[in-house]
Amino acid sequence: MAEFVTAATLSAQQGLTHGFFTRRGGVSAGPFAALNCSVSSKDDPDAVRENRRRAADALGVPGNALAGLTQVHGIDVAVLDAPWPETDRPVADALVTRRPGLALGVVTADCAPVLFADARSGVIGAAHAGWRGAVAGVLEATIEAMLALGARRDRIVAAVGPCIRQPSYEVAADLRGVVVARDAADARFFADGARPDRWQFDLAGYCAARLAAAGVGAEVTPHDTLAQEDAFFSHRRRTLAGGGPIGHQLSAIATGG
Repeated sequence: MAEFVTAATLSAQQGLTHGFFTRRGGVSAGPFAALNCSVSSKDDPDAVRENRRRAADALGVPGNALAGLTQVHGIDVAVLDAPWPETDRPVADALVTRRPGLALGVVTADCAPVLFADARSGVIGAAHAGWRGAVAGVLEATIEAMLALGARRDRIVAAVGPCIRQPSYEVAADLRGVVVARDAADARFFADGARPDRWQFDLAGYCAARLAAAGVGAEVTPHDTLAQEDAFFSHRRRTLAGGGPIGHQLSAIATGG
């Protein structure tokens, strides 16, 4: 069975279901073991389809109701009115809908998955927030797209799912410089690293702060994708090991039918 964790903030919302899926409970093998949900990976496409079907089933929606994106670390937001073909996914890093019975999914392997909901209006959203997208404003863009569909800012709740956490996320001066150039106060999200000219970046805390500044409170799940190898895929872990293929976990939210 596809395994996932949840956020209490979203679980409390009526008429919605969500899950931050782990890598457990799928059919993929090797470096993609086992619940790889990335259709862009070099995994067996049939295995990926089965993994995504299992994830959709865990959410209580049909497999064809789960929509995904071609993610590019940008800030574009796609609006889902009806399921689009797997072969014709929009190029975007967030998606929103107000149509019941549909599920929104993003895939990650260290970046932050962020799920949104205004349960009263039935408007939901999902965003892929790597550091580039978060700095550029993908979270705020998702909120604005939800408002355009009838959500209210004061009713939107959000959750930042499993991602690489500060103790695991060593970064260099170039990344820190981009973040601090936007707002010098954001230096607070960097702790001193173990090596000279290196820092530990709090991506989850940064995302939560950007959401709070936009008027949306966010829960942050405690999981660290790099540290928990048995539970999550991690791009940084793959890089430290010398490269090779990698899977991605799915995070998804759905409205009731």
